Amino acid sequence: MSTLPEDKKFFRKVKKLMKDRLAMVERDELDWAMGEKLAYATLLDEGHPVRISGQDVERGTFSHRHAVVKTEDSEEELIMLNHLGKHQAKLQIHNSLLSEYAVSGFEYGYAFAQPDGLTIWEAQFGDFNNGAQIMWDQFLSAGEDKWRTMNGLTLLLPHGYEGMGSEHSSGRMERFLQLGSGDNLIVANCTTPANMFHVLRRQVHRPFRKPLVVFTPKKLLRYPKAVSSMSDLSTGAFQEIIDDAQAAQGADVVVLCSGKVYYDLLEKFGDRSPRNMSVVRVEQIHPYPADALAKAIGRHGNPKVVWLQEEPRNMGAWSFIHEQLHLQGHAGVQYVGRSAGASPASGSSAVHQQRHDALLEEVVAMAKF
Repeated sequence: MSTLPEDKKFFRKVKKLMKDRLAMVERDELDWAMGEKLAYATLLDEGHPVRISGQDVERGTFSHRHAVVKTEDSEEELIMLNHLGKHQAKLQIHNSLLSEYAVSGFEYGYAFAQPDGLTIWEAQFGDFNNGAQIMWDQFLSAGEDKWRTMNGLTLLLPHGYEGMGSEHSSGRMERFLQLGSGDNLIVANCTTPANMFHVLRRQVHRPFRKPLVVFTPKKLLRYPKAVSSMSDLSTGAFQEIIDDAQAAQGADVVVLCSGKVYYDLLEKFGDRSPRNMSVVRVEQIHPYPADALAKAIGRHGNPKVVWLQEEPRNMGAWSFIHEQLHLQGHAGVQYVGRSAGASPASGSSAVHQQRHDALLEEVVAMAKF
């Protein structure tokens, strides 16, 4: 899937990209695109068709996917994932028109028609999903409850606060969590290529179908520390949480967080490692991983529990997580994040950085090195 045909002329950048991907395999350090594409490749190889649509899915909004490459002279299109083997299923991947409501509605129906495959709708930025809000309210979240119809549509919503302004920061996680009830849909925010690999494959290999909403990263697509080994993909399964392997039992503070803010915090720590703190990543937010989190917190006795997020207080996962932790007996959970606001993010990159540094420093102040 990363070896270009020698009898065709490709752009220099594309050739370098494929060469770099093969080098990742040699180093055993797979980035986000490799984890994602290997999920598709293994499903296709097993006979499960994959279909992806959205406004810039062939290349990927952030130039990370390159599922479709073109020759330099004739602009002939080549889908590498359709050249894995004679008996594989096919990948369909289509750039769509700018109508989130129409396209996601079509894909919702397509997922019914192809339950043995993986059907994905990707937003160009996560907040673009608001153009299809009727689909989420009327069908995605409530279809099974109202009509006993199971659907496995997967949404990929790029999400994360990098100072890009209020329009391209938030995929509105809070809205999907408000729609969540019992096990009607899955909301995930992965931090490793391996976990992305496993959650996509789990969609097809489970004996039932549920909608999956993945808040995908922007910063982590090429982030040096957000890599996985081939064995991380070939063994194990999706991890609902990732506990802090370096934290010894008996930590005074357990910091819970989700998504790329975890790596932001590690950058603030630098080469220091807190002696009194455990940082736990919540990879699946809904259904709430009660048992896994209870175990991760409980191994430290009765620690102070902190929820860290980059979204404003009235957005993100805070309201949902706070209620769930309260039901588990953690009534005094401390919130660390932005103040409540009407806009998802500041329009000023300077203000963004000031606020982001402040919330990270609040956690660093609790650490003992």
